[in-house]
Amino acid sequence: MSEKLEINSKSHFKDSIIDFIAGSAGGVAVVVVGQPLDTVKVKMQAFPKIYKGMANCFFKTYKNEGIFRGLYAGTAPAITANVAENSVLFLCYGMCQKFMAAVTNVDDTNQLSVLSNATAGCLASFFSSFSLCPTELIKVKLQCAREVSLVSGTKLQINSSEVIKDIIRNEGVFGLFQGLQSTIVREMPGYFVFFGAYESTRTFLTPVGKTKNENGSLVTIVAGAVSGIALWSVIYPIDAVKSRIQASKEKYSPELWKYILKICKQEGFLILYSGLSPTLIRTIPASAAMFLCYEWTKKILYNIGT
Repeated sequence: MSEKLEINSKSHFKDSIIDFIAGSAGGVAVVVVGQPLDTVKVKMQAFPKIYKGMANCFFKTYKNEGIFRGLYAGTAPAITANVAENSVLFLCYGMCQKFMAAVTNVDDTNQLSVLSNATAGCLASFFSSFSLCPTELIKVKLQCAREVSLVSGTKLQINSSEVIKDIIRNEGVFGLFQGLQSTIVREMPGYFVFFGAYESTRTFLTPVGKTKNENGSLVTIVAGAVSGIALWSVIYPIDAVKSRIQASKEKYSPELWKYILKICKQEGFLILYSGLSPTLIRTIPASAAMFLCYEWTKKILYNIGT
């Protein structure tokens, strides 16, 4: 009995390490593929009245700031944010899948229902929010540095260290968690839909007589794209609010819903969908690349270990 428990604990530890590494690889893939349109999205969310649309924002950013300081602004913290989020997310997702398997009396996590996988993703996202919030805060501030400087008349911040020093000097260490509440509110329902859409698409596209793990890269790409569209379709308004909170130099109260109602009253509900087009365009290749990289890395690591 004790020998069996030892084998299981080693197996679970190995699974966790592989999920962590594969999640990190997926996080890097998201940034490499999607960072320019993510920058456009954040600018349009935080400063919807400055830009006339996606193309206008894209070309103005390119003209005024170039590729690396403009469209790829905040790449280092973006990679840090995505690696931090995805490594913790997929690590916790694997653990939460095992938890859901125990709760639903399923022997193998590969046999979990779509609802169980979606619930595991929702639970996992709570934990990943704490690693994501500080790094995403820095990314957003760098992406919107030019606009904030123009609007507020403050110094233009061009690197992560300047942003971090400014936050800690003015708000203390806890200032790095500005937007945490909106991040959690965004992540938990978002990743319920995200993993639910991914697993249901994989299940739907699995040929008769095969398992989901035997699907090829094309199925993974399609499932990843569908999951990304589902995620952003659900969470976009709260993500827009989060971007505003994190881009601003003001300190907002933790009463998130009052702030949302204030925006809707002053600017209309549709303002919360500013930047949706570049987000949906970006998420198709970015989410596909993330899951493809994640699944490939898992297979490679499991093959090395066998």
